[in-house]
Amino acid sequence: MTTPRIEVHDDDQALATAVAGELLTRLADAQAAGRVPHIALTGGTIAEVVHRELARLAPGAEIDWTRVEVWWGDERYVEPGSPDRNAGQAREAFLAAVGVPDAHVHEVPTTTDCASVEEAATAYAEALREHGGAGFEVVMLGLGPDAHVASLFPGHPALDVRDALTVAVHDSPKPPPERVSLTFEALNRNRALWFLVSGEGKAEAVARALAGRTGAGGDVADVHDVPAVGVTGGEETIWFLDRASASRL
Repeated sequence: MTTPRIEVHDDDQALATAVAGELLTRLADAQAAGRVPHIALTGGTIAEVVHRELARLAPGAEIDWTRVEVWWGDERYVEPGSPDRNAGQAREAFLAAVGVPDAHVHEVPTTTDCASVEEAATAYAEALREHGGAGFEVVMLGLGPDAHVASLFPGHPALDVRDALTVAVHDSPKPPPERVSLTFEALNRNRALWFLVSGEGKAEAVARALAGRTGAGGDVADVHDVPAVGVTGGEETIWFLDRASASRL
């Protein structure tokens, strides 16, 4: 388990600028080293700000966007074009702007593509095995107020899935109820893990996750209670926080 680095920024905009700059540098370095970087994006409000910053800063970066592969840590199993899809916002704000080819944008199948969420999860796992390479250069994750990551929620059966890259999620405590999520096994195949968290409503979850990860004040937290402790970075783990989300540290 890598020791997490904690960065606290003044607000969500400053946080997003820091994340975007760090990601552009990391992608350029990976390509300079001869790697084709795979990144796992997240959804949520802070992701939208990060994506806009990536599009704004990308022209100054030495990155061949035709040699970047894009995935998602989780996605809602809904119809194509639904505003609930994480992929739609990322495509509009970031991926189309920088020119990532469609063939390198690996979306989770929709209700049109697959007849069930189980079929969608299986298809996404097959795509990851075929095109996923050695793992992710960077996995970006949000954090829920209940300390969930991707669509791995406290007390949910998906937490106990083993020997699989994806899991079909039913009865999500957040709508929509059906989702596809990467498993802990897949999320932990990374060089770098970044948590992107903003807002006072996440402050308690941040404190629980960081205390639970280090064992501060007691034993390491149970992943069934604090799913965020089930993911760590291969080479680095960074928590990008704004002052509000860091207020209980």
